[in-house]
Amino acid sequence: MTDSAHRSGFVSLVGRPNTGKSTLTNALVGGKVAITSAKPQTTRHVVRGIVHRPDAQIVLVDTPGLHKPRTLLGERLNDLTRAAWSEVDVVAVCLPPGGSTSAGDRYLVAELAKVRRTPKVAVVTMSDLVSSDEMAAHLTSVAALGAESGVDWAEVVPVSAVTGFHVGLLSDLFSGLLPEGPALFPDGELTDQPESVLVAELVREAALEGVRDELPHSIAVVVEEMGPRAGRPANRPLLDVHAELYVERQSQKAIVIGRQGERLKQVGSQARQQIEALLGTPVYLDLRVKVAKEWQRDPKQLRRLGF
Repeated sequence: MTDSAHRSGFVSLVGRPNTGKSTLTNALVGGKVAITSAKPQTTRHVVRGIVHRPDAQIVLVDTPGLHKPRTLLGERLNDLTRAAWSEVDVVAVCLPPGGSTSAGDRYLVAELAKVRRTPKVAVVTMSDLVSSDEMAAHLTSVAALGAESGVDWAEVVPVSAVTGFHVGLLSDLFSGLLPEGPALFPDGELTDQPESVLVAELVREAALEGVRDELPHSIAVVVEEMGPRAGRPANRPLLDVHAELYVERQSQKAIVIGRQGERLKQVGSQARQQIEALLGTPVYLDLRVKVAKEWQRDPKQLRRLGF
C-alpha cells in the first residue's frame, strides 16, 4: 500500500454518556448530523457522519453512551454500541478530562480489550475546559488505563470540538488507520440517515432544552408524515412536517406543552429553524404530544417508536 492510496472505512466513536461524541462527530463532518445536549444518553441511534477528504473517506459511527441500563431501552442502546464497535475499522474512545478515569471508563476500555484486532485511539475530548497541567495529568491516566486494560492505544489525542483544536489532526490520524479502498458514499453526502429521522431528532433536541429529572429520557419523537405541500409555486415551496412527541405520563405531557401551549410553541419554533437550515426549504411544522405509558420498558412500544 502506498501513502497516496485512497482509504475508506468506518470509525466508531464510543464512550460513556456526555463525553462529547456527537459534538465531535459534527466537527469532523463539518455539518450537523447528530443532535447534542447536556442531557445524558441523548444519542439513541447509531448515527453515521461522512468525512470527505481528497485522500480518504471516513465514515464516523456515533454511538449511544455505554451506561448501566435501567430500562429495556437502555439495554438495547448498549447492544447497539457493542454491535457498532465490533464491525468497524477503528474504535475511538472519548475520555474527557475531569480527574482520574472513572469506573465506567475502566469497564468500557476492558470491554474494548476483547476486540483485539481493531486499532483503538484514545480521544481526550473537551480539552478546552482544563488547564495544561490538568490535561497532562489526564493524558497520563489515559495511557495508564490502556496499559492496565491490555489496550495498546494507537494514539492518545487531546481534542476540542468547540475550538477546533486537533480536529484536523484527528481526521489525519483516522484516515491513516483505515484500509485502502474507494469512497463508500457519494461526494457531498454527510450522513446516511433518512431525512425523517434527522427531522425527528431535531425536534427531540429542541424538546430536551430546559427539561429536567427523568423527562429527557421519556421523550421520543416520530415523524408521521413529511412532504411538499401540493399546489405551491416552484419559487415558494413549503414542506409540511407532522410529528408526534411521546412521553410516558400525563404529567409529562403537561410539562412539554407548557402553560397555554407556550413551551410547545418554543420547541416548534426552535426545531423548525433547525429543520429549515438542514433541508434548505421553508417548513410548516405540526407537533402533537401523546402519552405512551412506560414506553421505555415495553417491547411493543419500543418497536413502534423505532427501537
